[in-house]
Amino acid sequence: MPGTYRERPSLLDGAVLWRREADPAPAPDAAAYPVLPDGCMDLVLLDGRLIVAGPDTRAHGTSDSPGGRFAGIRFAPGTGAAFLGVPAHALRDLRVPLDEVWAKGVAREASGRIAEAADPLLALEEFALRRAADAGPWDPVIRAVAAGLEAGATVGAAADAVGLGARQLHRRSLDAFGYGPKTLARVLRLQRALGLVREGTPFAEAAYRSGCADQAHLAREARELAGMTLRAYTALMAARYARSSAKIDTPSPSGSSTTA
Repeated sequence: MPGTYRERPSLLDGAVLWRREADPAPAPDAAAYPVLPDGCMDLVLLDGRLIVAGPDTRAHGTSDSPGGRFAGIRFAPGTGAAFLGVPAHALRDLRVPLDEVWAKGVAREASGRIAEAADPLLALEEFALRRAADAGPWDPVIRAVAAGLEAGATVGAAADAVGLGARQLHRRSLDAFGYGPKTLARVLRLQRALGLVREGTPFAEAAYRSGCADQAHLAREARELAGMTLRAYTALMAARYARSSAKIDTPSPSGSSTTA
């Protein structure tokens, strides 16, 4: 990918901290790197403002400015909505300033403190830890559903494991994940498959190991959710790797390069 991207686990349960520096002089033929659905939500510091990246159902193109710097915290599926105190479906496929989600004074004060800190990423983590402590523990039922689907369980099996009926699970999933459990299962399955593809696994094997019916099934999911064919994805990854001074296996998280 252009520029550099680094991430590390956060002290906040299930979250990941990341930094991104865009290429100061991107190649004229550099293709936009798509930010793919991953079931997560992000809080992104951009130009001194905190931006909320909602859960995605489709790929988003990047909008980097040369030399731009980004920092963010990526919340595990089902936890971002609890942190923000709003239903995830209200933010689906959106990138909005935090002051449109919280009271403007609260959001702007938080943005100012974090942006002016010696280490904004550390300040962002400390802010998230304080806010999460006030919000209380993550919903264990939702975390169990997300873990089950991420491991490849069917929606029915995930519901049975936590004792929820289909309607209950769907309603709670809309609030927690931004979409129903079937969509989340598709998103997480595609992420598993693309992770295998990035490792060099043949398409047919990646489809089988990720839980798709066959390679054609995986190809359809890639077109619908990632907006590209599998071959186009591998070509883009190869081009990004060729331009990078070091291989970075983890794609940008939701919202890391796309803002309102």
